[in-house]
Amino acid sequence: MGLFHFLIVVQAIIAASLVGIILMQRSEGGGLGMGGSPSGLMSARGAADFLTRTTTILATMFILLSISLAFVAAKKGNTGPIDDSLQRTEVPATQTAPATTAPAVPAQAVPAPASEVPLDK
Repeated sequence: MGLFHFLIVVQAIIAASLVGIILMQRSEGGGLGMGGSPSGLMSARGAADFLTRTTTILATMFILLSISLAFVAAKKGNTGPIDDSLQRTEVPATQTAPATTAPAVPAQAVPAPASEVPLDK
């Protein structure tokens, strides 16, 4: 199961990177919004192109890795027994409890009704 765990870790790293790259982008396409030369990498247009390209690459890798994980999981094909420990069982409706007589309670052990309890205590 080593390959599956490795792919899960890579998937988590790609997902975190994808979230970070998407959050760095501005909604109007300005990218990081840093200053710099108009034709440089970190200009508004250069940052937008870089972040857009990076987002596309990471998204493609994420989808391909998801498909790969599905194939690896299906190839393993767990053939173990099905766990039926939570399966419901029918309880017969005609089951009755045996009748027992309650022991007699002395009069002193019975608590007083709420209306007779003094409020100053």
